[in-house]
Amino acid sequence: MKINRLRKIQELLEEKKSISINDLCTTFDVSKNTIRRDIAELEKRGTISKVYGGIVLQEREAPQAKAPTMVPEDNSDKIHKQKIARMAASLVQDDDVIYIDSGTTTMHMMPYLEDKHNITIVTASIHVINIAAASAKFNIIATGGTIYAPTKAFVGPSVLNCLKQYNISKIFISSTGISIENGLTTASPLECDIKRYLVDKTGKKILMVDSTKIDSASLISFCNLDEIDCIVVDKELPARYKEFFAEHNIEVIVCDD
Repeated sequence: MKINRLRKIQELLEEKKSISINDLCTTFDVSKNTIRRDIAELEKRGTISKVYGGIVLQEREAPQAKAPTMVPEDNSDKIHKQKIARMAASLVQDDDVIYIDSGTTTMHMMPYLEDKHNITIVTASIHVINIAAASAKFNIIATGGTIYAPTKAFVGPSVLNCLKQYNISKIFISSTGISIENGLTTASPLECDIKRYLVDKTGKKILMVDSTKIDSASLISFCNLDEIDCIVVDKELPARYKEFFAEHNIEVIVCDD
């Protein structure tokens, strides 16, 4: 019975990629304690990973792939992104509760947080979860939800329901394009509601963006440019952006060369 259930759980994950504990209890008509024992067994086998409120399929790696504790390769101005991440991480203080958004810049923050103490990381990013989980330094709260493959992040109502529970002191946001006219934009409608909700929450909103994203707009806007509290960028901004941020008392942090 248990063996069949474990096999069926694995098959469900192969199909859905993620599933909640409540759904597993309903599907197999067993208690949460029984499902948790099954999850523990599958986790030992290395076939699944636990996240807040459920489980996700453990990604299989090619023989030469890097371990999941490493930041995935990013050939697009990786050094600039690392500089932005290092500067953003310097804004984090001991005992902070922070949200790290999905993105190829935000995920580079993790190595620079190792010297902090009692940091709680809330995130929907699979990359951030994998990196943070490899260290005993962090308290990790994964939102759960449905995995959005292009950004390797959770999306859907489960993310918003999770975020409602927590008081977050600093929110590190990514954007695929920013402009004075269109504000902060994203290419993903599925992530738009999450980003909008984060901007509306209390807590310092810190935008991490490389200079190639300045004066560009992606598919959908999720907030106005004057709704953020701080921007961390790799190069000096154009004059009109400097004036805009100064007028709206938005802190601008330019990375050192």
